[in-house]
Amino acid sequence: MTIALASDHAGFDYKEQIKTLLQKLGHQVRDFGTQSREPVDYPLFIRPAAEAVARAECERGIILGGSGNGEAIVANKVKGIRCAVCWNLESARLSRQHRDANILSLGQRMMPLETALEIVQLWLATPFEGGRHLQRIQEIE
Repeated sequence: MTIALASDHAGFDYKEQIKTLLQKLGHQVRDFGTQSREPVDYPLFIRPAAEAVARAECERGIILGGSGNGEAIVANKVKGIRCAVCWNLESARLSRQHRDANILSLGQRMMPLETALEIVQLWLATPFEGGRHLQRIQEIE
């Protein structure tokens, strides 16, 4: 799977750890930045990653910030994106099963690294259930 990856400065450390994990799992990673802890404006990095997912250049995306909320708002402005802020395994599982989320947003300040890595793995492995949820996704679009 090709995964778009992006963060602001507050999510940079976890982005780098997630990139390593994704590569170990055999995924292709397109890193949209940022490339350091220097303060940046997150929309400049998040929007291009979301657009790559929307254009099907990347199958999914993972974005990070301090809380993940601002990043999710930016991503969800892009037509065709269903970005979910997840804070635990259950929210990640449901974002895929019921919402077919194509972008995962995480907050580096909201959880330990181990939790973030577990969320990423579960989110990538969880399929969309379809059924009654498909109609709801069509209504969103």
